[in-house]
Amino acid sequence: MTIRFGTMQAPGSAADWLKTARNAERQGYHTILMPDTLRTASPFPALAAAAAVTTTLRVRPNVIAAPLRTAAVAVREIAALQQLSDGRFELGIGIGRPDAVQEAEKLGRPGGSASERRAHLIEIVAAVRAEVDPAPPVMIAASGPRMLAAAGRIADRVLPALYPAATEKDLAGIIATVRENADRPVAFTGQLIGIGDQLAPPPGNWQVPSAAELREAGSVGLLPADPAEAAAILEYRRDTYGIDEVIVPGALAEAFQPILDRLR
Repeated sequence: MTIRFGTMQAPGSAADWLKTARNAERQGYHTILMPDTLRTASPFPALAAAAAVTTTLRVRPNVIAAPLRTAAVAVREIAALQQLSDGRFELGIGIGRPDAVQEAEKLGRPGGSASERRAHLIEIVAAVRAEVDPAPPVMIAASGPRMLAAAGRIADRVLPALYPAATEKDLAGIIATVRENADRPVAFTGQLIGIGDQLAPPPGNWQVPSAAELREAGSVGLLPADPAEAAAILEYRRDTYGIDEVIVPGALAEAFQPILDRLR
């Protein structure tokens, strides 16, 4: 089982964004990903632009916040991007970061309770699979036991939504919960937060411990700076947990390149 890699980016100028997409494809990344918040550009037009200047690079929001759209709106946008990417779209979806309720309300959408957000996510996934051709692979970001159980039942892939200091034990528990609720193989994705002493900027105003504090805590999102050691850890997690995809924030791309070269 090979490990594939995604790069998590946010557009600046149009020229820089298109260059980023081309570079990601050339460097061996499988997927380019974008966040979905009101503080960043909408992922749908940006990912369509990235798809237009590449031929193999897959495109995925990481992740669309279900409360921000009705199922009908989500289907319309996803169908367009699936068409414009020649079938290279992948649906990443979750119930939203902690501020998703406030963002939904700014768009005139109800934030809803946790159970309502889960039900809405399930509705969107079902609608996309029924109405988008070809239906894209579905990755669900999840952390709570109820959302993890739902992801186990309906997702093709799960991204454990871990807090920065989460340990490998925390990761193992999440994967076990997903598998207990799945009746078929489910793939897993890991997301890095740092390499060595370099950390990716946290989203929004989140406060993240220092690299030294994360290392002491045994953070599963922090890789060592040594490429051989880091590559061995990713191979171990692939073999042990089925984590066959790793998302690399753009700020860590340069530090990650020697690791990518070893594992390509």
